[in-house]
Amino acid sequence: MGDLELLLPGEADLLVRGLRSFQLREMGSEGWNQQHENLEKLNMQAILDATASQGEPIQELLVTHGKIPTLVEELIAVEMWKQKVFPVLCRLEDFKPQNTFPIYMVIHHEASIINLLETVFFHKELQKQAELMEFEIALKALSVLRYITDCVDSLSLSTLSRMLSTHNLPCLLVELLEHSPWSRRERGKLQQFESGHWQTVVPSEQQKLSKLDGQVWIALYNLLLSPEARARYCLTSFAKGQLLKPQPSFQTLGLSTASHWPPRTPLQLRAFLTDTLLDQLPNLADLQGFLAHLALVEAQSPKKDLVLEQMPEIWERLERENRGKWQAIAKHQLRHVFSPSEQELRLQARRWAETYRLDVLEAVAPERPRCAYCSAEASKRCSRCQNEWYCCR
Repeated sequence: MGDLELLLPGEADLLVRGLRSFQLREMGSEGWNQQHENLEKLNMQAILDATASQGEPIQELLVTHGKIPTLVEELIAVEMWKQKVFPVLCRLEDFKPQNTFPIYMVIHHEASIINLLETVFFHKELQKQAELMEFEIALKALSVLRYITDCVDSLSLSTLSRMLSTHNLPCLLVELLEHSPWSRRERGKLQQFESGHWQTVVPSEQQKLSKLDGQVWIALYNLLLSPEARARYCLTSFAKGQLLKPQPSFQTLGLSTASHWPPRTPLQLRAFLTDTLLDQLPNLADLQGFLAHLALVEAQSPKKDLVLEQMPEIWERLERENRGKWQAIAKHQLRHVFSPSEQELRLQARRWAETYRLDVLEAVAPERPRCAYCSAEASKRCSRCQNEWYCCR
């Protein structure tokens, strides 16, 4: 492991061995909180190892002890809790928590797990917090999806069928490229969502491919050009139409210059494959050739292959075990989990402070904060809001 160690090798092994699945009613309990802290430590250590190029000891431990399925089950369980229990909890008449942090930690748990999965694969009110976290989780899920497409030729037939036929991921990825939800214009300035917040992109950097755009392009390349995916993906008239949408001119779009990018009207996918993009991802030249060829061939008829698919066993099992118990679970958690005493809160706060050490948090930060005014590297945090950073007074 790296120079800055949060966990010794023996400690990491012990924490990974102890990972287990929890019932929905146990979420937020003392044992559950302890595992959440352990996951955070493993997560931060994995980032430290990746940053220092020290191999992948955390990934090796998770694989060796067979804990990847446990993380996936915990991920699904939190999603079910958010859909089935959290709304019921918020509607209870006596839901008036003095401190919402314990609930926030349950919501944050999903982000912790998927961030750990993303790392190892890589070698304000409560409602607003939940919405922001949903957005961050979705973006991290996109990164995980891209890593899955790197192994598309070794995926099971049922998995590949679900990706290409059931969910039609190539068309979905095209929609993401068109709408680019991680980019926006605020007061005339281009902003991109990176490292957990919106950052203004300076004019000199606006032609640079963002990390998330890059993930989408690589995933699309893998799903359209890998031999196994090409053999399985049926290019129907709908799919062909999505990949080869008519390309309007800037006059049609009501734009006088490309500086107003991205436009609101969908563009043909080939319009995105500019020389600037190809310079940054040269492999996309093959995708450009594929699209040119696609424009000349006839659409395929929908295939009717018989595919035996694995059903979402974990979700169905959890739903079957807890069906009709959502309100009972919410009431139980309100009484025993989300209404801690002042002494319990102080004890938990002390444990959180030990987990989220400042030196480790600074080391795992993806990059230095940027000035909210000029986007230069910043060292001064706003004393009023504690969120914005500035390069000078």
